[in-house]
Amino acid sequence: MRVFLKSSLIKSLLSIVCLFYISACSPSFYQPFNDRDATLGPETRMKRELLDLPEPKEPIVVAVYKFRDQTGQYKESNMGASWSTAVTQGATNILIRALEESKWFVPIERENISNLLNERKIIRSSREQYEGTNNVLLPPLLFAGVLLEGGIVSYETNVFTGGAGMRYFGANASSQYREDRVTIYLRAVSTSNGKVLKTIYTTKSILSQEVSAGFFRYVKFRRLLEAETGYTYNEPTEMAITEAVEKAVHSMVLEGVMGNIWELKEENDTTKMLLDQYVMEKSDNVEHDYIGRLHRYDHRSSFYIAPKFTTQSYLGDYSRSTPQTGFAANYGFGISNSLFVDGNLGYQQVNISDVVNSREFYGTAGVKYIANPSGRLSPFAAVGAGSYFNFGNNIALSNQPWFPFINYSAGLEYVFGNKTALVGEAYVNQHLSDTYDGVVAGSFNDVILGFRFGIKMYIGN
Repeated sequence: MRVFLKSSLIKSLLSIVCLFYISACSPSFYQPFNDRDATLGPETRMKRELLDLPEPKEPIVVAVYKFRDQTGQYKESNMGASWSTAVTQGATNILIRALEESKWFVPIERENISNLLNERKIIRSSREQYEGTNNVLLPPLLFAGVLLEGGIVSYETNVFTGGAGMRYFGANASSQYREDRVTIYLRAVSTSNGKVLKTIYTTKSILSQEVSAGFFRYVKFRRLLEAETGYTYNEPTEMAITEAVEKAVHSMVLEGVMGNIWELKEENDTTKMLLDQYVMEKSDNVEHDYIGRLHRYDHRSSFYIAPKFTTQSYLGDYSRSTPQTGFAANYGFGISNSLFVDGNLGYQQVNISDVVNSREFYGTAGVKYIANPSGRLSPFAAVGAGSYFNFGNNIALSNQPWFPFINYSAGLEYVFGNKTALVGEAYVNQHLSDTYDGVVAGSFNDVILGFRFGIKMYIGN
């Protein structure tokens, strides 16, 4: 009894060690024990691209009156109403800093211009009082050739949600994630004629993650062991908006160069490569939707054929069965982008040691559903009906000329070339009678379990 209790306790302690090991990224290991000093604010990944922009021929003086939060959204709260806004109200400050650090723009103060004008009045009044002159002149204010307008137009929550978990014998581990999305628009307006020169649209995902693990078990009588650990990660909304704004400024510079609105100091191979990369990014972006799927279904067409190698084995009244090889020709006609009429013609061998050595041709017909028709990698599932055909090569021990079954299959396909895909699938042939092996026994009919692997070729448009 003592040996059992010690063994159980050791296993429990090892489980706790494993829990702490898998949560090694937990912020609990980075908790500060002292006050943290003030530091410069963290930078985004987009900041380096903004700083690496080529130099302008002449910086552009721009004015930003207000870069507003136009979403009108408030933070979600489980405790009742929350009057805190979902996104920052200081986006104007973020935009001005991005404009300044790009080296392409000279931002001038317009958001609080009344404060600036009042201060200039105070300067003029003080000089008149102490210098004794009524004609005190101050340098004129800069005026902008370009006015920047726009704002944060959308903040969408729960664009993606998901997770995974497992619980076994008192131990559990789980993870959850959520993706929100913020969208901004930025436009450049000519102050001389009011023409909108360029409009830029950028978006940024905001990721939240939670990972947790726990252990709950009685290690001995009236001794309960419980442990848990985990961490959460919430990407700051302010950082996401900063990155989206910096991407907008970066794109505005390149769009202006390509549209001859402003000029580079000098053109070279580096600037040409930068512009080519931006053009490629725009063209790729047009082809995809908001979750990265292609708008056009160029990878697949409405008809396909697929030669496949197969391996199959028997599961039924006899326990001994060795896997055998075979081949199949798969074909399909599209009803829609995702749904196909699917069929197979094939040849298989089934061997049950010292009992059955069967060779038969078969055919199936059914429907196949492709879950992600616009993506290169897609899962699929199919269901149909079929039959084995006896051409004198005996269908196991039965003397029937044909032997019907229901076919179920599921797998993955990956399009690696021009309408050419690798396909792998597992399938089950559920027989409609129990006479395949010559023995009628038990409450379930015999089945064939198999796997197919081959190359699928899409033909046509």
